[in-house]
Amino acid sequence: MSDSTYLDWPFFDVRHRQLAAELENWSAQNISGHHGSDTDAECRTLVDRLGKAGWLTHAVGGRAYGGAQDAIDTRSICLLRETLARRSGLADFAFAMQGLGSGAITLCGSDEQKRAYLPRVAAGTAIAAFALSEPDSGSDVAAMACSARQEAGAYVLDGEKTWISNGGIADFYVVFARSGEAPGARGITAFVVDADTPGLEIAERIPLIAPHPLARLSFRNCRVARDRVLGEPGQGFKIAMQTLDIFRTSVAAAALGFARRAMDEALMRAKSRRMFNQALADFQITQTKLAQMATTIDSSALLTYRAAWLRDQGKTVTREAAMAKMVATEGAQQVIDAALQMWGGLGVVSEQPVERLYREIRALRIYEGATEVQQLIIAREVLR
Repeated sequence: MSDSTYLDWPFFDVRHRQLAAELENWSAQNISGHHGSDTDAECRTLVDRLGKAGWLTHAVGGRAYGGAQDAIDTRSICLLRETLARRSGLADFAFAMQGLGSGAITLCGSDEQKRAYLPRVAAGTAIAAFALSEPDSGSDVAAMACSARQEAGAYVLDGEKTWISNGGIADFYVVFARSGEAPGARGITAFVVDADTPGLEIAERIPLIAPHPLARLSFRNCRVARDRVLGEPGQGFKIAMQTLDIFRTSVAAAALGFARRAMDEALMRAKSRRMFNQALADFQITQTKLAQMATTIDSSALLTYRAAWLRDQGKTVTREAAMAKMVATEGAQQVIDAALQMWGGLGVVSEQPVERLYREIRALRIYEGATEVQQLIIAREVLR
C-alpha cells in the first residue's frame, strides 16, 4: 500500500479523501496491471467498467449531463488518475481520455451538444478523443495546417491529425482546424466529428512502447454541419488551451501514481533482497537513493495538488500546471529508473511492474506539452 498521508494535506476536502479511499478499494478488485495483446478491446472494456462503476462521471462537468458535479473538479481528476496509474497505465489512459476528449464540450459546448455527448461519455458508452496534433504541428499549435472551409451551410475539413489517442476506437473526435478568421492561433475552430462521418479515415495505427490506441487521422472533403462547431468560429485555440489547462495538471498526477508504485516496488525489493549477508535496504547507498526518491515524490505531489487546488478556486494555473507537469514527469522517470536498478536483472524482464512502469512513464514527458515546452511556459510567466 502506497503512502497516503498526503491526503491529510489542506488541499483536500473530506469528499476527496473519501473518493480516494473508495477508488483504492474498487481498483484493487477490478483493475489488473497485466494486459493482453488486444489493446483496443482492453481499452473498451476499461471504459465500460469505469463507466458502470461511476468513475467517469468525474471526467465531465454538469450534473444535468451525467457529471458528478456542476464543474470539473481538478483535484478529483488528479486523485483518480494517480490511483488508477498506480494500478495500470492503460486504466489511467482510459479514464483520462474520456475527460480530455470531451473536455471542450464540457467547457464550450451548446446545451444540445452536451446532451448528445456528455451522458454517454460519463456512462462509458461512447469513447472520446482529442484531435489537435499534426505531423508538423505539435507543441506549435499555431502552425496547424488542417483546414476547415465553409461551403453550403457546413464546414469541409481537409488535412491530417496524428498522435491521436483513442484513434481507431473513438466514437467521436474533438477536432481543431484552421478556419481562417485571422492569422495564426486566432483563426482556428473546434468541431465535434463523429467517427463514422464520411471523409474521416484512420490512415495509420501507431504502435507504442507502452501500448494504447493511437492513430493518424485523414480528413478528405469531410463535411461537418455548422451545429457541430464548438464555441465560436476562430476561438478553437483558446478552447484547446482551456481544455489542456484542466488536464495538464492531471498528467502530473498520473506520473505521481507511476512514481508511487515504483517506490512501493523499490521498498519491497530493498527489504527482501539479501546481498553479502544483509538486506539491500541495509546498505547506505540504498538508503540514500530511497531518500531521494521519497523527496522527489513529495515535491511532485505538492506542486501537483497546489495547481489542482488553485484551479478549483477559479485561478488561472498556466504557470503552476506547467511546473507540476515538468517536475512530476521528470521526477517519476528518475524514481522509476532507480527502482528498476534495485531490481537488477529482474527489472528488465518483460511485464515485471518496474519494467512496465519504465515504458509507461516515457510518453508523459512528451504529450500535452513536452518538458522543454513547459520550461518555456514557466519562463514566459516568470518574465511577465
